Amino acid sequence: MLLSKNDARRVVLAAALLMSSVLARAAEPPLPDRDPHSYANPSQLKVTNVALQLSVDFDRKRLIGSSELQIAHVDPAARELLLDTRDLTITDVDSSTDGKAWKKAAYLLAARDAVLGSKLSIDLPLDAQRVRIRYHSASTASALQWLTPAQTSGKKLPFLFTQSQAIHARSWIPLQDTPLVRAPYQARIFAPKALRAVMSAQMHEQPAADGAWEFDMPQAIPSYLIALAVGDIAFKSTGARTGVYAEPAMLDRAAYEFAETEKTMDLAEALYGSYRWGRYDLLILPPSFPYGGMENPRLTFATPTVITGDRKLVSLITHELSHSWSGNLVTNATWSDFWLNEGFTTYLTNRLNEAQFGAAFADMERVLGLQDLRDAEEHAEAADRALLRATPARDPDEVFSSVPYEHGALFLVWLETQVGRPAFDRFLRGWFDDHAFKSASTAQFVAYLNEHLLAQNPGKVSTAQIDEWLQAPQLPAYAVLPKSDAFTQVEATRAAWLAGSLKTEALPTADWAVQQWQHFLDTMPASISLAQLQALDQQFGLSKSRNAILAGSWFRLAIAGGDRAQWPAAAGYVQSVGRMRLLEPVYRAWIAQPGGRAFAEKTFAKARDGYHPIAAETVARLFKKS
Repeated sequence: MLLSKNDARRVVLAAALLMSSVLARAAEPPLPDRDPHSYANPSQLKVTNVALQLSVDFDRKRLIGSSELQIAHVDPAARELLLDTRDLTITDVDSSTDGKAWKKAAYLLAARDAVLGSKLSIDLPLDAQRVRIRYHSASTASALQWLTPAQTSGKKLPFLFTQSQAIHARSWIPLQDTPLVRAPYQARIFAPKALRAVMSAQMHEQPAADGAWEFDMPQAIPSYLIALAVGDIAFKSTGARTGVYAEPAMLDRAAYEFAETEKTMDLAEALYGSYRWGRYDLLILPPSFPYGGMENPRLTFATPTVITGDRKLVSLITHELSHSWSGNLVTNATWSDFWLNEGFTTYLTNRLNEAQFGAAFADMERVLGLQDLRDAEEHAEAADRALLRATPARDPDEVFSSVPYEHGALFLVWLETQVGRPAFDRFLRGWFDDHAFKSASTAQFVAYLNEHLLAQNPGKVSTAQIDEWLQAPQLPAYAVLPKSDAFTQVEATRAAWLAGSLKTEALPTADWAVQQWQHFLDTMPASISLAQLQALDQQFGLSKSRNAILAGSWFRLAIAGGDRAQWPAAAGYVQSVGRMRLLEPVYRAWIAQPGGRAFAEKTFAKARDGYHPIAAETVARLFKKS
């Protein structure tokens, strides 16, 4: 077939673009062979698929069943498969060349490391293509929270949910628990008949004939995004591709709160390319969920603390949706690169807030983020204030803070200002497209940045500036910091009130957004008097607020301000929520007060069983540090 001149030019151009892309990718440094937070050896034997068959045992608080792993022989001579586990009981290991005929495989479960768990070494034949591990989890598995009926909204049935990030998937699945490894997964989950199982995968409305709930995640994902929940769970659609899962008592409120999620998806696609995961649904968990949200693909797990009835805190869902590009589509290669997940996602969130709710709203959210960063810097060790640590942290959970989120986002904001928003948007979209369904390191990002943005904009950004953004334990002096006119007005009003020239009942709060209240409380000068604190609560009932965000801000302020009368109500508050972002400031405030540490320890002893293991350990560390 003869080509026209125009067609020929198109072919040549397409070939040139393809070659350019290939060369650019080739210029990027390779990913590391090993992850410091994993025993896995993917440079030798790599897991390429995970198939789970698990039964949920609420009585003994354990999952029991098998994990079947497909293996790629990256090194043809390698025979030892190394997997991550934590507190798993391994009962049997088999290997197979075809998935039909199975033979016993020799294995060794090493002694437990307090952070990494136990290395599982499996001796495999050179032609083995699959390995099957039969096991059960421990009642104390760090990823799992088993809730009694009393801890749920319905009060009748138990509930289970997982939280696998950062290195907790190994506590319920034996696998290569590192973001270096991405794999599809399938699952068959046997749950009590009255309960429904949901996962971060394609789902069915009814169980199979044998009672198993069946799931399929066809895209390759890292292990920390494998997620499971089992409970009295119902569903309500909110759009063509969106919907909400929740306990029946919470379902209508949740569906109303997040009714505009489909619109947010459309805006995100317009900026950063097509959504590549099929559906985007939300699962609203009981209050003990330790995070605001967890970006499990196809099914974000979310806290109920953002359900306020006024849709004022939905930027949290915007953040989790943004992970569908940064984090899920392109994943940090190791937890030392965490800012590639969260800094990018925070930047995208702010851009989507601006597009959907306007610049004034986005500015408030940005300033609140900066305040979170300042707070994190105050409490973090110097090594943990930089985007990149000189050496990896011993435990990723121990250094979790706002630094990778907000410092990382401000780095991207600064890059945007240097080259202009249109050029930066094209760059970001290219980053997502060229690294889709792959893991990436900071070194790879810097190489891609130089090749695809800075080379086209010479003299705008120096190597020294990039290094400062990544390695310095504070923001560069030239960082572009956010400002909010609405917050400036709040500050002026607050100054007048503190000075006594404005009465408490005259504070113009009727039109304040939640964010303005947050700023008013969270940046309150230490000079506030006890009488002024008491007047605030008397006028606005802050200690009785149904908004968990504002209540947390209030109790931190009241305790720090010396209002001991607020301690019992604050104790009730920390026993009713499990979100770490809300718990830590209140416990820190107690610990800093005379007699507060003992009260906090007594309160924690009562609350601990209601917290997810990750949250419980986080609060426990506060007492160890003080």
